[in-house]
Amino acid sequence: MIEVKNLSKAYGGFHAVKNVSFTVPTGQACGFLGPNGAGKTTTMRIITGYMPATSGSVEVEGFDVFDDSFEVRRRIGYLPETPPLYLEMKVASYLTHVAALRGVPRSRIPAARDRVIADCGLEDVAGRLCGHMSKGYRQRVGLAQALIHDPAVLVLDEPTIGLDPAQIIEIRQLIRGLATERTVVLSTHILPEVAQICQKVVIINAGRVVLERDIAELTRAGSLEDEYLKYVTGDVPTDAEVSHA
Repeated sequence: MIEVKNLSKAYGGFHAVKNVSFTVPTGQACGFLGPNGAGKTTTMRIITGYMPATSGSVEVEGFDVFDDSFEVRRRIGYLPETPPLYLEMKVASYLTHVAALRGVPRSRIPAARDRVIADCGLEDVAGRLCGHMSKGYRQRVGLAQALIHDPAVLVLDEPTIGLDPAQIIEIRQLIRGLATERTVVLSTHILPEVAQICQKVVIINAGRVVLERDIAELTRAGSLEDEYLKYVTGDVPTDAEVSHA
């Protein structure tokens, strides 16, 4: 479970994130939507402990991101927009290295490495240098490193950006399978990904959450695309505006 309460991040006088609050229940996949510059990546970095907040709180599986960062990192897997690969390392060696960094016991590292190689469809490239693979395979390795320590929570930031149509389908199918076993936050601006993978959606615009809703409930009135446009263009009142009315 992820609980975000009144989260803010300021850079001088600019507020990238303003009083953001939302919850992702255990075992659900949540789509985190918003236009470019809305504050999605900043929020993801704070949730995963890679960036401090100006104010507010975040709990992952009951642990405070700021006070219990070690416990949070044991329970969370993070795929940033650009996968953190060592391009001169072979895939299997890189995953072995990451497993050690994530605290996987030495005796369990080979099994953990082989598990994510199989789950992410990397058997044919396990001996290849990370820098000699297509972007689609690099994304697969990025997912593998996020999963190597078997985290309960998975945070994915734009996992299909820059991929060709065939690669997008492959990565979506992979994420859909992962979302059946973990709490997942999928940050993206590609609405079909959310409609196909997630049960819940949070929409952020100009650093503020404007909607938090189950997708099934949201789409009773129309398509996800239509509802998204209403909330990012201001054609309907936000959840916060309704609650304060």
